[in-house]
Amino acid sequence: MTRTDPSLSRPGAAEVELPGRRQPRMRLGRWSAPLGIAGAVVVLLWLVIAVVAPFVVPHDPLAQDLPRLHAPASGMVFGTDALGRDVFSRVLSGASVTIPLAFLLVVLSLLIGAVLGAVSGFFGRWVDELVMRVTDLVMAFPTVILAMVVAAALGASLINAVLAALVVSWPAYARLTRGLVLGLRTSNYVVSAKLLGFSSWRLLLRDIAPNVVGPVLVLASLDIGTAILLLSGLSFLGLGAKPPTAEWGSMVSDAVHNFDSWWLGLFPGLAILTIVVAFNFVGDALRDALDPKSMTVRGGGTTL
Repeated sequence: MTRTDPSLSRPGAAEVELPGRRQPRMRLGRWSAPLGIAGAVVVLLWLVIAVVAPFVVPHDPLAQDLPRLHAPASGMVFGTDALGRDVFSRVLSGASVTIPLAFLLVVLSLLIGAVLGAVSGFFGRWVDELVMRVTDLVMAFPTVILAMVVAAALGASLINAVLAALVVSWPAYARLTRGLVLGLRTSNYVVSAKLLGFSSWRLLLRDIAPNVVGPVLVLASLDIGTAILLLSGLSFLGLGAKPPTAEWGSMVSDAVHNFDSWWLGLFPGLAILTIVVAFNFVGDALRDALDPKSMTVRGGGTTL
C-alpha cells in the first residue's frame, strides 16, 4: 500500500499520485524493426540535405547556363531541363522548400486540430456540437478538391498552398483527439482529480494530454508524407510554387511537356517517393513504440 501525505489531499497542493493514472512510455526496443530504422535513416538523410543543400549544390538551381535537355552524364548526374538548369541541383534545393513547408503544415494542423478536439471532447455540449459539425463539413469534401478550390481562391503561391492544405488537414487531428479525450475523461485518475477539486484546464493539460500525445504524434509522423504529397500535388497543378522555384511537384509538372526526357520527372518523383515511404515507416515504428496496448511476439515470447 502506498502512503500519501495527508497535506497533499487539498486542491492546489503538490502533485498527487492518483490511482489508475497512466504515463506514456516509449519502448525503444520496438525500434529494432528494420523498416523503422531504414525509414529513420532516409528521413535523417533528407533532413540533412534540406539543411545543407543551399551550400553544396554543384550548380545554381536557377541558372540557365547549361546545355538544354542534356541526358544524365558526368558533371550533370541528373541531366538538365528544357531551360538548361541542373536537375540534380534543383532536386536537392527542392528538399529545402518542400520538407520545411510540410513540417510547418503538420505542426499547424496538429496544434489547431488537437486543441479543438481536446476542448470538444472534454467540455462537450454545445462546444462539442459546434466543433464536430465544422469538422464534418470540412471532411465532407474530397481533400484534394477542397484544397484546390482554396488555393485557387487565395492565389498561386507556396504559402497559400500551405494555408489551403491546412484547411483540409486539421479535422483528422480534431477527431482523433476528441475520441481519445472522450475515453479518458471518465477514467479513475481523472474522476479522482475532479473529486480533489482540480480545475478542468488542469485536468486537461496535466492528466489527459500526456496520454493523448502518443497517438497524435503517430498521426503527425504519418501525415508528413501526406503533406508532402498534397503540397507537391498543388504545385504540379500550378497552384503552389511559382517558376522558377525549385520544387518537386512543379519539376514533375515541367516534365510532362518533355516525355522523351525521362530524367526530368524520374528524379524529383523518386525524391517524393523515398521521403513519403520513409515517413510512413517511421510512423509505423512510432505507433508500435507509443501504443501501450500493442504486443509483439518475438522468438516465441510476448513483449508488452
